[in-house]
Amino acid sequence: MKLDVKKILLPNLPYVFIFWFFNRVAEGCRLAEGADMVTKAMGAVSGLGALISKNPLPSFHPRDLLFGAAGAVIIRAVVYFKAKNAKKYRHGVEYGSARWGNSDDIKPFINPQFDQNILLTQTERVMVGRNKIPKYNINKNVLVIGGSGSGKTRFHIKPNLMQMNASYIVTDPKGTVVLECGKMLQRGGYEIKILNTIDFKQSMKYNPFRYIYCENDILKLVNCIMENTKGEDSKGGEDFWAKAEALYYQALIAYIWYEAPEEEKNMTTLLEMLNASEVREDDENFKNAVDLMFDALEKRDPQHFAVRQYKKYKMAAGKTAKSILISCGARMAPFDIREVRELMEGDELELEKIGDRKTALFCIVSDTDMTFNFISAMVYTQMFNVMCDKALENGGALKTHVTCLLDEFANQKIPNFQHLISVIRSREISAHIVVQTQSQLKAVYKDHAETIIGNCSCVLFLGGKERSTLKEISETLGKETIVRPLGCMP
Repeated sequence: MKLDVKKILLPNLPYVFIFWFFNRVAEGCRLAEGADMVTKAMGAVSGLGALISKNPLPSFHPRDLLFGAAGAVIIRAVVYFKAKNAKKYRHGVEYGSARWGNSDDIKPFINPQFDQNILLTQTERVMVGRNKIPKYNINKNVLVIGGSGSGKTRFHIKPNLMQMNASYIVTDPKGTVVLECGKMLQRGGYEIKILNTIDFKQSMKYNPFRYIYCENDILKLVNCIMENTKGEDSKGGEDFWAKAEALYYQALIAYIWYEAPEEEKNMTTLLEMLNASEVREDDENFKNAVDLMFDALEKRDPQHFAVRQYKKYKMAAGKTAKSILISCGARMAPFDIREVRELMEGDELELEKIGDRKTALFCIVSDTDMTFNFISAMVYTQMFNVMCDKALENGGALKTHVTCLLDEFANQKIPNFQHLISVIRSREISAHIVVQTQSQLKAVYKDHAETIIGNCSCVLFLGGKERSTLKEISETLGKETIVRPLGCMP
């Protein structure tokens, strides 16, 4: 093995000088006059200069050599152990190095073209599209926190709508945003869509059957209905009935999608089939109208998807089947309201086109009565599914970026949102989650709230007094070391 001579010699050269110094001190002590060591040492120090000038070479007396070597070894050992146990000090920032950002920090995230940015404050903004520098290519999800009257709609929702740099999905709790921004968006070339769950007569029609393209979509629709109509206190013990319900919905929806005329592919037909599904506990051989329809379909195509699902449902005994039908009836009761049936008979929302052209969909939902919030939640669930599928068809991303401005986000629960927010970025979809406090988010999404917050690269705090929110914001900001002169008040 070849030794690196320079690497060995250079670091040890100082110890040659240390050896020489201790050697000469030992020689001076040995030659100095005096009765004790103190007198000899003082004499050696005072006469050291003269001794060196007389002869600069080291002494070869055994005791002097030993003393010089011992001094060099001791110093070398001290240096070695100090280096081995050395700590890294950050002088001036011992208690933290957090600081307020400046214009240089935010500059790499900003698009020079003003209207191609998400507006956060008067001076801070983030580009909508992909950043060319991977280091600065963050997701475009924003968490907006602000108490009532802090300007969440006025200073965030509306300014970002005015950018007109994407398609928009807007939760409009008061129904005022569409009135104040609708004309502007129309002049900007936007297609305006409105879902109104406060006044159904003022709403465009929404038909969830419109977005079924294959058998997989049937399962997605059933899951969409189940997730958005379950109660807040649903328990695991009800799992059997939920699965049995889902099985029956799959059979009926598959029959409607495959066999019904186009104008009958809607929730009204599903309700009619449920109403016709009579079961008699004392007569296992009784055939209702739906049984006869499926019998005829089975004769024509025994392997039909709808038939296979229906036969699984029919495994239930009469009493069990009746209980399943009662559960179905209770779940579907809100859909039986005349205005809801009329709303869902056709479709004008065209969710599949939102990522193809500039569109603004306003979902007007009540911020005081949550009875019909399941309708808008169904729209969001299907919209995310449809847009993600459309993105895959387009090579992984939508043609037009879609920004979801979700005002009063805690008023409705979008099923599986904690997963959606972590994957929509690559599909050119972003979400602006607007809440009054972080505790609101935790109350609705429980343990998943942290996942949702963690997937928002930007947090905009507009003020508030809720203690847990203030504490978390403060902890996120971090700590800074402040040095002040003695005697100054903190």
